[in-house]
Amino acid sequence: MDFHIKSRVITAVLVILALTFPALSSAKDSITWLEAVAPPFFIHEGPLKGQGYEDLITDILENSLAQYTHSRTIANITRHYYEFEQGQKVCNVGLYKTPEREKFMYFSIPSFFTYPTVLIIDKSKWAAFGNSKSVKLEDIMKSKKLIIGRGENRSYGKFVDEILNKFGTKDNIFAYEGQELSLNFFKMLKLDRLDGLIGLPEEAMYQAERLGIRDQIMTITIEENQSSPESWFSYVACSKTEWGKQAIADINKALLEQRPTDIYRAAYERWLDESSLEGYRKLYKEVFLSVTQ
Repeated sequence: MDFHIKSRVITAVLVILALTFPALSSAKDSITWLEAVAPPFFIHEGPLKGQGYEDLITDILENSLAQYTHSRTIANITRHYYEFEQGQKVCNVGLYKTPEREKFMYFSIPSFFTYPTVLIIDKSKWAAFGNSKSVKLEDIMKSKKLIIGRGENRSYGKFVDEILNKFGTKDNIFAYEGQELSLNFFKMLKLDRLDGLIGLPEEAMYQAERLGIRDQIMTITIEENQSSPESWFSYVACSKTEWGKQAIADINKALLEQRPTDIYRAAYERWLDESSLEGYRKLYKEVFLSVTQ
């Protein structure tokens, strides 16, 4: 074959290949978002599928991070830990920051501002908790008279975690892990196998309504949770690798752009009752949006 003809053929083939297969240098990086079966954070079935507030925030971040390809995986918390520890290209949209997790995760600026965790009980047990709308969790743990449900590897915020870790024993803590963790704890509460469990207020109301027991359930404020906004914040977490460091930098840029928007704030607000909205919006603006690093 004539040299010039051969050269033109090779050039044409290279052009076709370039159009068919994007150059490696321009290929998108990936993020796998780890999810749990934990409504109303994530809702994977039923009429509200995809409408959990962590579902909606993940949607917003995916749309804001067009430089990545995105996928989602549902797994329990222990599997999440394994993926992070192995340095996989994984992130979670809303985790509490703890010293243990910081060993193998990078964290963003706050991604969620939620009301802090509360003690959830059957109303028939209220007397055992002093007929009070607020309690010191440390006193409950020290008494060893009541059994509280705790999810394995789940964080309930800095202050609650510290108390559970310091004073929790097999005599006053029932630790459990599995799919539908929250739902199973509520079932145990109704079977009188637990005296109480810890969770977020909207989690309590969602599960109670799901089981048809909303009028039988009440929440009690945990006093140790009221001292600092730190117990109100969740963060995006990614594997502690060079990839994760860059991903968090990109995620922070997206959060700074999106957090002030009505649609971002509404992802959580839809799970609040009408009387809570004014106070929440004030704290959202004055506390949450002020944290930018």
